[in-house]
Amino acid sequence: MKDCRIVGLPLAVAFVAVSGAFAEIPPGYYDPAAGLSGEPLKAALHEIIDDHTSITYTEIWVAFWYTDQRPDGYVWDMYSDIPGGTPPYLYTFFEDQGTGGAGGEGEGYDREHSFPKSWFGGEVMPMYTDLFHIVPADVYVNLRRSNYPYGEVANPTWTSMNGSRLGPCSWPGYSGTVFEPRDDFKGDFARNYFYMATRYYTEDASWPGSPMVDGSQPLPWAECLLVNWHVGDPVSDKEIERNDAVYGYQGNRNPFIDHPEWVLLIWSPTAGTEGGEPGAWTPSLEASPNPFSAITTIEFTLMEPEEVDLAIYDLSGRLVRAVMDGAPLAAGVHEVSWDGAGASGVPLPSGVYFCRLSVPGAASSCEVLLVR
Repeated sequence: MKDCRIVGLPLAVAFVAVSGAFAEIPPGYYDPAAGLSGEPLKAALHEIIDDHTSITYTEIWVAFWYTDQRPDGYVWDMYSDIPGGTPPYLYTFFEDQGTGGAGGEGEGYDREHSFPKSWFGGEVMPMYTDLFHIVPADVYVNLRRSNYPYGEVANPTWTSMNGSRLGPCSWPGYSGTVFEPRDDFKGDFARNYFYMATRYYTEDASWPGSPMVDGSQPLPWAECLLVNWHVGDPVSDKEIERNDAVYGYQGNRNPFIDHPEWVLLIWSPTAGTEGGEPGAWTPSLEASPNPFSAITTIEFTLMEPEEVDLAIYDLSGRLVRAVMDGAPLAAGVHEVSWDGAGASGVPLPSGVYFCRLSVPGAASSCEVLLVR
């Protein structure tokens, strides 16, 4: 079976847990989603963020001043910004608004539907002005991106001044023309798409879709791509501040900025695999005692002989201990002890850790609390 692995990381890293406590989340906002996963979690989050307050298309210009302002006061354009470097050009709010055509980069910024409006039927509310997928973007780059899917490009036909690329998709599963933003912002766009798939869950039957999505839902190749982008580019302070600002306008939030770990509780890291429907079987996994101070026993059940990866991650998603790496195990119940130490044998500090069990085509996670 071929699986959709997290590029550059073992499949077991698929549970990326980052605390959402730092964002201005209203008390109790996500209570209906507590303890859920898969479709039930997506459905619960949909109900929480549904029916947001819509603004007009013109009001987006003003909203950008609150949602997309760089620390230096200029427009934060992810199609031109170079984090840690010097952008090729900077835009001033209101003065540099540009609509329509442009002969090259640096002539103005526009309102980019990162989830193209043609994919949901055009100027249709509330999608048409939903700030979670609308971002300021250079007019010329916006036009070059057009309504192409996002993807990865090995042989670009065009490259922007900040390194964004247009060309044939090199990601498995799609070979058409795609637009690839800088690595620094891939996670931002991925979480925009996971928001769209959740906010408009069950409300997208009439959407035309695209080579990247079926209605609002990512197709298997795109799901795998977006999960990789989400893992590779974690939530930034920029996104946290933007999430709070958009909440002030619309009254809803992007759950995957507040709780990045929910991405992989909904979208399987084995999406797009061959040989059956991913997620049809989830291996059981639990740790006891939990909380623990010295040793906890991790127990799991296999339905058939499998090669097993078992790993421990901290809250940032960093691998701290590879307990098993492709270990061949028979069907049945298995127990493995973990002493709360990292790979070097040094005891880890108190805190929440995540145990991730992976077998070909399926995976499961559980949370453990280490108390020293």
